[in-house]
Amino acid sequence: MTSRDRLLACLVVVLWGINFLFIELGVRDWPPLLLVAVRFVVVAVPLVFFVPRPAAPWHRVAAVGLLMSAGQFGLLYTAMHFGMTPGLASIVLQAQAVFTVLFSLLFLAERPTVRVLVGTGIGCAGLLAIALGLSSGVPSLGLLLTVAAAASWGAGNVVARSVRAGGLSLTVWSGLVVPIPLFAASLVLDGPAAVGEALLHPTVGVLASTAYTAGCASLIGYVVWNGLLSRHRASEVAPYSLLVPVVAVLAAWLVLGDIPTPSELAGGALLLLGVAVTSGVLRFRRRRRDRGGGASGTEKDAPDGPRERRRRPLPGEEPPGRRDPCGAQA
Repeated sequence: MTSRDRLLACLVVVLWGINFLFIELGVRDWPPLLLVAVRFVVVAVPLVFFVPRPAAPWHRVAAVGLLMSAGQFGLLYTAMHFGMTPGLASIVLQAQAVFTVLFSLLFLAERPTVRVLVGTGIGCAGLLAIALGLSSGVPSLGLLLTVAAAASWGAGNVVARSVRAGGLSLTVWSGLVVPIPLFAASLVLDGPAAVGEALLHPTVGVLASTAYTAGCASLIGYVVWNGLLSRHRASEVAPYSLLVPVVAVLAAWLVLGDIPTPSELAGGALLLLGVAVTSGVLRFRRRRRDRGGGASGTEKDAPDGPRERRRRPLPGEEPPGRRDPCGAQA
């Protein structure tokens, strides 16, 4: 990834980290599925008349909307309605990186490199450290719903990668499939009376939640995110979301007064390291290969890894084929 794309990925991380505070603000007053449906009405309806339809099969665009938007947020909002805290929800949801790598392997034949596997493993260790540092007592149903939301997001990442459409057009047109099924589900689960009362009397918290989640998290965040997925491997983009809990925990600290524990701070450091390894910010392979060169080679010859193996050995020097094979491994 280029430096510009890394900065864009970090922008999405900040937007999505703060997003959990606004979700919590909205689900306090409204049924969760109705809140998601209204969010995507605001996202899709105005722009669908101005943004061209993605040059991709409609069933794939709809699949992105159902998985990445309706599935992820319908399950996440419901989980937070049942008691998942913003910090813990942001942590558990990042299991989507693992699901993305798994689904990419199964459906796109994208074999993750050793670097991606190691970086994702470090990031998951950071998630575990943060989770262990949080208070217990979260309802099991909320936890299961958040894990299901993570799986839905991971599947949506893979489908979005296969679509290869522009970020804005994919976000807007895939959002069209969200409002109707979730509004219908809210009518069934919450009842027409509760839905009608909520629509007639929106609170300030609901309006603020809808404005931020639709404008910043969806229109800006997912436009950039889907654009990154269209230019890079899904297994390279998804691990950046491991940084979202760091932002969410810091936001909860500043806004709600939740001071992070030592475990949360240590986990955040591991998350940063995991993303740095996965994205290629930290590179070790070339340096280790140079160190594994022939014992009689000079410093001038060391940087030319492949070329050095093709040159003739100097008098008294071992042939290139006898080099330590471990020196060429990352």
